[in-house]
Amino acid sequence: MVQPTVGILHPGSMGAAVAACTAANAAEVLWCETGRSTASVERAAQFGLTPVSTLAELLGRSDIVISLCPPAAAEDLARDVAGHRFAGVYVEANAINPTRVQRIAGLLEPDATVVDGGVVGSPPVGGKMPTLYLSGPADATERIEALFVGTAVQAAVLGTEIGKASALKLAYASFQKTSRVLVALAVGMAREHGVDQELLDVASKRADSYLSEPQYVAKTAARAWRWGPELEEAADALEAAGLPPEMLRAAASTLARWHDAKDDGELTLTDALDRLAQP
Repeated sequence: MVQPTVGILHPGSMGAAVAACTAANAAEVLWCETGRSTASVERAAQFGLTPVSTLAELLGRSDIVISLCPPAAAEDLARDVAGHRFAGVYVEANAINPTRVQRIAGLLEPDATVVDGGVVGSPPVGGKMPTLYLSGPADATERIEALFVGTAVQAAVLGTEIGKASALKLAYASFQKTSRVLVALAVGMAREHGVDQELLDVASKRADSYLSEPQYVAKTAARAWRWGPELEEAADALEAAGLPPEMLRAAASTLARWHDAKDDGELTLTDALDRLAQP
């Protein structure tokens, strides 16, 4: 079987690592360096991705394109791709709600074949093995499955309906990310009254609780710029299903207090709680 050429839009921490995994079963993995940050250039080089100068060149050479970008940019990016009449397989793998995925499919079809995707888990580095859930036309999802055979990304097909993979991603994110926000609020309130250590002692007796991992609050703060928009997407999905979205919108609002902590790997629990207490 002829190996496909893969294009990644754009190589963030998840996108670059996922794209690098496809190299095992692809002829080449491309990314567009124009307008990207120094961090993106360094990350792409670290993962062995091949730079091209323009989006048109990337699309012209790619058989499969994987879109992994901040949720707010997903439709604009798809619109740019549609403007070039890309005719391959487009994997919409962003953390967006099913309605938006369906709109994106409408933008790209019939020129491209759209596969709905959702990554659950951490980037595939250091022994971590996330799952890429897929839904869409069977022949296209089979091609994406084949890309990840023998790699740290486990592909799993949910069916042919566009929106299923995104729904699963957001359903999980709505629990996992909101739970982390609740931990930060609980520890913050306890600290204000001088009983934070006692709270952690109580939590240590319940090892299955996120509350027993307060050190993760700093990581939550550093990821808030991505997690907040994901929870807004999940809230939209709840509302569309006739379910109350207020809890997730409140969690997203809490995460917004950490927006300036973007990807700060030096942040401590104390720093994160201090920032959370500032309106």
